[in-house]
Amino acid sequence: MRLTILGGGGFRVPLVYGALLGDHAEGRVTRVTLHDLDPARLGAVATVLAEQAAGIPDAPEVGVTTDLDEALRGADFVFSAIRVGGLEGRAADERVALAEGVLGQETVGAGGIAYGLRTVPVAMDIARRIAALAPGAWVINFTNPAGLVTEAMSRVLGDRVIGICDSPVGLGRRVARALGADPDTAWLDYVGLNHLGWLRGLHVAGRDELPRLLQDPGALGSLEEGRLFGADWLRSLGAIPNEYLHYYYFNRETVRAYRSAARTRGAFLLDQQAGFYADPSLKHWELTRAEREATYMADNREASGAGERAADDLEPGGYEQVALALMRAVARDERTTLILNVRNRTTLSSLDADAVIEVPCLVGANGARPYAVDPLPYHATALVTAVKAVEREVLTAADSGSRAAAVKAFALHPLVDSVTVARRLLDGYTAVHPALAYLNRK
Repeated sequence: MRLTILGGGGFRVPLVYGALLGDHAEGRVTRVTLHDLDPARLGAVATVLAEQAAGIPDAPEVGVTTDLDEALRGADFVFSAIRVGGLEGRAADERVALAEGVLGQETVGAGGIAYGLRTVPVAMDIARRIAALAPGAWVINFTNPAGLVTEAMSRVLGDRVIGICDSPVGLGRRVARALGADPDTAWLDYVGLNHLGWLRGLHVAGRDELPRLLQDPGALGSLEEGRLFGADWLRSLGAIPNEYLHYYYFNRETVRAYRSAARTRGAFLLDQQAGFYADPSLKHWELTRAEREATYMADNREASGAGERAADDLEPGGYEQVALALMRAVARDERTTLILNVRNRTTLSSLDADAVIEVPCLVGANGARPYAVDPLPYHATALVTAVKAVEREVLTAADSGSRAAAVKAFALHPLVDSVTVARRLLDGYTAVHPALAYLNRK
C-alpha cells in the first residue's frame, strides 16, 4: 500500500512514519512518498526517517519529491499536512490579530480565519489534482483549520476525504485515566466541530462515568482540563470541553496573556524548529519535539494558573495513531470507532448535511459514517452554528475572491466584536500575506 504525505517536510512527519514502523501486518504501507515545496526541509525529514528505519528490515520505503503530480500518482492514501505560508505566516497571523486586541491563534478566531483564507484555495487545488490523478485514493486531512479544510476538500472529493485531530483522543485518554478506565474500551460521547467540541459522557460497560468525575474535586484537579477551566465551570457545563474552548470561555484572560508574552507561539516554533532544520538528526528532532509538547498552550495555562503539563500528557500517540487506525480500518475493513471530521448528514439537526463536524464514526472499507448523537445544549449549538457560519463565509470568499465575504467572516466570529475591527484585520492580513491578493472583489 502506498501513502503520500503532503507537507512531507513538516516537523511532525516522523510521528507518522514511526507509527507505520510498528505495523507489520498484511496490507500495511510499504511505500511512503514525501511531497513538499521546500527541498531542504524534505531532506531534513528524510534524514530523520532513515535513522528511525535503521535496523527494521521491513521499514516502508521512503521517496521524496517536489512535484505534486508525481507524488499523487498511484497513491492509495494521501495524508495532507500542509502549512501555507509556513510558520512565518502563523507568526504574522498572531501579530496582526493581537495588534487589534483579538485572538490570533492559528485555528481559532481571527488567526484561524486568516489561515483558512490562504489555505482553502491551495487545498481545493490539491483536491482537484487528487480527483484527476488518484481518484481511488482516500485523503486524510490534518491541515488546519482541519474542519474547514476538510469541508472545502469534500466539495471535490465527497466522503473520500476524512479529517483527523489529536485533541479528542488526548481528552478521552486523560478523562479515562482520571476515572481509572481503559481509554481503548470506553465509549466517548463527544460532539462538535474541530477544536470546538465537548465530551459529554464516558461510558464503561454501558454506564456513564463522567458524572462521577465531575463530582470528584481531586480527580478533576488531576486532569489538565480541570486545571485549565476550573472544576466549578466544568460542573456547570456538565461536560469536559475541548481544550481549545478555553479561548472562548476565558477569552479576555487569554488575549491578555498572549499580548504580554515575550513571543507568540508561532514565533517560538519558528525559532525552535529553525535549529532542527539546520542540523537534522533523530536525537535533535526528539529533543525539539519534547520542548514543543511541554510548552503547548503555555499562555493559556498561565492565564488560568494551570501550571506545567503533566508527564502523561507529553506521551506520543495522538494524531499519527488515529491516522494509522483509519488507514487500517479502510484498507483491511477492520471496523473500528474513531472520532473524526466528516460530513454531518443528519447527525446534528442544527446543521445541513454537508457541514463537516467532529463526532464518533464507524470506520470500515466504505469510509467513515457518523454515529447518531443526542442534540447539543443551546449554548453549544449557538457556538457551533456561529462558527460554522464563519467557515461558510471563508469558503465563499475563497471561491469568489469576495472581500465582503472575508470581512463578514471576521465580523461574524464570536471572538471578533466589531465590523470595524474586522475590516482592519483584513487590511492587516492582506498587507502581510501576498497569497490573499485574490480577495479583491466586492
